[in-house]
Amino acid sequence: MTIGNASDMNDRKCIVTGESGDADVLMRFVIGPGDQVVPDLKRNLPGRGCWVRAERTYIEKAVAKGLFARGFKQNVAAHADLPDLVDQLLQRAALGSLGLARKAGAAIFGSAQVDKAVRAGKALAVLHSTAAAPDGVRKITQARRATVHLGGPRIESFTLFGRDEMDLAFGGGNVIHAAIMNAGPGAAALKRLNALKMYRQIADEHDMPEGQSFWDEEETDEE
Repeated sequence: MTIGNASDMNDRKCIVTGESGDADVLMRFVIGPGDQVVPDLKRNLPGRGCWVRAERTYIEKAVAKGLFARGFKQNVAAHADLPDLVDQLLQRAALGSLGLARKAGAAIFGSAQVDKAVRAGKALAVLHSTAAAPDGVRKITQARRATVHLGGPRIESFTLFGRDEMDLAFGGGNVIHAAIMNAGPGAAALKRLNALKMYRQIADEHDMPEGQSFWDEEETDEE
């Protein structure tokens, strides 16, 4: 249940850009102990809040230009490490949601299992470790493109975590490729992955441009 200030919940406006938006693109901050600015990712902390576009660069600007003090209309402590803290919290939330999805049977790992889930149209998204070999990523990307070509869903791709983080989330050793499934808590995990990807402003090199087909990739491979 949301217990934050009702007026700022209804009037979400970024203190950096001045633009309004919904909770998917704006992040709420409140004043914590010692007048420190703290992120309120769940939007349920009490008191008046300030909103910033949920991308690292805008939070950095808000800190550097003293915009939190203007937004709260009082002196506050917005430390230089606030953007790092937000990143850590978003990553922790994403990894936690992946762990819950795995326990519920809505997340799998292993290149063969991921490829099978993608081609069956059962995967919402795939994840590649930053340690993944290019050939392994390429094969799964081809499977994603083949699925779209055959009329299946567009499956998102994420490269957000290293091997240690992937192992922690999936409870396994040497997790390189994984997928979240279109069932149960898989959708919640996807939402948190997208929040972290947006915050870091990552343009995934393995993503599929709109309109590109599986056959475009196949022809490139043959050259």
